[in-house]
Amino acid sequence: MRKIRIFEHISLDGVISPGGKDENSEYANGGWTAPYRTPAGAQLLAEQYGERYDLLLGRRTYDQWADVWPKVTGGPFADRLNAATKFVATHRPDSLNWGPAKDLGTDILAGIRRVKLTGGPDLIVCGSSTLTSLLLEQELVDEVVLIVYPVLLGRGKLFFSDSNHARELALLNTKTTPTGVLINTYRHVGSLRNRINPPA
Repeated sequence: MRKIRIFEHISLDGVISPGGKDENSEYANGGWTAPYRTPAGAQLLAEQYGERYDLLLGRRTYDQWADVWPKVTGGPFADRLNAATKFVATHRPDSLNWGPAKDLGTDILAGIRRVKLTGGPDLIVCGSSTLTSLLLEQELVDEVVLIVYPVLLGRGKLFFSDSNHARELALLNTKTTPTGVLINTYRHVGSLRNRINPPA
């Protein structure tokens, strides 16, 4: 059975999505991760991804990445992304041009469960905030890797919607980049336990 691992770039107040100009032109703080990127930090992050993996992506993230990564060559991170099989939540399977790629079918959850049960490398989820919330709610996630930047943004797209049920994570390890970004890896435990009034 494959592990599902969520990777998110996140501010201290829970905002995700770097918001580059091409991604979100209306967001005033677009590109907020850029000043913290270093070769050493990129190497640490690549190590967390691993040498071989497949991708589990929402359609919007797939399209954004398909415009960028096929044009990037010569580095292990780009080579591994381009070589990975992309499993995509989409209603337009005939337009998955960045391959190898497969759609998850009309029943997204059934498709994810089917892929998770197959043999193969870990499934990595990046961006795809609607998909990550669904995976957490359905307890299909094994690990959550949060790349935490030392910034407070005040507003923006949040990692976890307030309509979702509270979740509990257990810290497995943490790495620090030269610019103070924390790469925290957590095991997904499940629903938040009530520690104040435990059941009798």
